[in-house]
Amino acid sequence: MSTPSENAPAQQDALQTEQRTAAVVYNPVKVHLPTLKRTVAKHQQDAGWAETLWFETTEEDPGGGMARAALEAGADVVAAAGGDGTVRAVAEVVHGSGASLALLPSGTGNLLARNIPAPIDDLGASAHTIFHGDDRPIDFGMLEIERPDGDRERFGFLVMAGLGLDARMLANTKPELKKKVGWLAYVDSLFRSVRDADAFEFRYRLDDDGTHSLRAHSLIVGNCGMLQAGATLLPDAEIDDGVFDIVVMRPRGFFGWMRIGARVFWENAILRSFRRSALGRTGVGKRIVTKVREERPLRYLRGEEFVTRLEKPDEFEVDGDPVGEVVAFRAKIDAGGLTVRVAGPEDQTRAARRHGR
Repeated sequence: MSTPSENAPAQQDALQTEQRTAAVVYNPVKVHLPTLKRTVAKHQQDAGWAETLWFETTEEDPGGGMARAALEAGADVVAAAGGDGTVRAVAEVVHGSGASLALLPSGTGNLLARNIPAPIDDLGASAHTIFHGDDRPIDFGMLEIERPDGDRERFGFLVMAGLGLDARMLANTKPELKKKVGWLAYVDSLFRSVRDADAFEFRYRLDDDGTHSLRAHSLIVGNCGMLQAGATLLPDAEIDDGVFDIVVMRPRGFFGWMRIGARVFWENAILRSFRRSALGRTGVGKRIVTKVREERPLRYLRGEEFVTRLEKPDEFEVDGDPVGEVVAFRAKIDAGGLTVRVAGPEDQTRAARRHGR
């Protein structure tokens, strides 16, 4: 027969579990709220957590204010239910708070979920992870941008930020087409943007390596490298390696763009798999990867702090959202600065079996 002192630790653990609270910040346009609430409630009750808190985003506030309210209400985990914009807005607030970010992907891109990776089309698995997942520290990007009029703004980012062609493409994407066909709307925008893809001049400093000048069509600073449709823009990028991966696109004519397309939609994925293989980790393998990476249309850089100033203003984007024109920006990485809920080993194994991997 157990004594009261022997039962105390178990009782205390049970009390701590019951006191844990999750909050969901949701975009009402992106989710089916009754289904979402029903699914979350099931997993919350199974885990024995307190009643989940719910916060709806607005056009004026994509989630930052709601995330702050969730933390003030005592949430241990704040789940973002919406697109990349909702996830970024919530992450900016959760970053450095001691709470964890969870993902309920509901958008077109779902780029952070693709890179962790986390379930995208399985609401039950995503909701289960809120209450039963593990905490994983990942890197968080911090941006300071300068507008043409001299004003400065700060953003956080999880996936990528950049200027040039990709930012123009996002700025040119038709909202009504995106609603109908999802990420394929970017293809339409891409062809319209390429015609206007004038190269730009810029100066940059990476860490303490001095100042350099370049001419390019696109410049992207990435925390992770995978895009939609299996595209891999940054084959070396890892979400928790403590550095940015930066790509400068500078093609010459149509065939230069064709080479970039081949790299992004096919070769980079192969290169990433090879780098992670046993051969890729050897000295010979690393030399092969380095040689393949050295191609003029694409220039890759790595570092912790990247500062850029443009010769003239250009469009800028943060995690897939256009934010207008800038003349300069500074990107700095906070290594392991954001805690994200991810599926535990058993759930990952079950998911792999379910998908035949």
